[in-house]
Amino acid sequence: MGKKLYRSAKDKMIGGVAAGLAEYFDIDPTIIRVLFVVSLFLGGTGIIAYLVLWVVVPERPYVFNPGTTAGEQTPGSSEGTPGQQANDADPVTAYQESINKRKEKRTLIGGIILITLGVLFLADDLFPHISFEKFFSAGLIILGLILLLNSTRKN
Repeated sequence: MGKKLYRSAKDKMIGGVAAGLAEYFDIDPTIIRVLFVVSLFLGGTGIIAYLVLWVVVPERPYVFNPGTTAGEQTPGSSEGTPGQQANDADPVTAYQESINKRKEKRTLIGGIILITLGVLFLADDLFPHISFEKFFSAGLIILGLILLLNSTRKN
């Protein structure tokens, strides 16, 4: 059986799509991320492709090795750090709970994005004399600032 495409859980910035594609093609994830950003300026199909891949491509599964102590990971695993779940009685249950929380968060973020896009398209139809391209650009700048602040907070 050949390689399988997964979203990355260890090197993701938003949904893990770019890092997953980079792992699949064995290239630097920054190249894929830059291609998605460049596609924004060439018609915006990169965002649609990213969202579709985010929904369709599964996240790399966690490989739990029963030979390790609670919370340790196998070399190919993708979540947390070794010993992170050492206090949990059942690390598999704790891992499943963390997956469910991430799925809920991802669903919430996806819903917010779709509602925002819908509101912008509706407002563009209802108010043709207002240019919503400026709002879209400002939204992208704000989103970028939020991502930068989150990354600096994690470090």
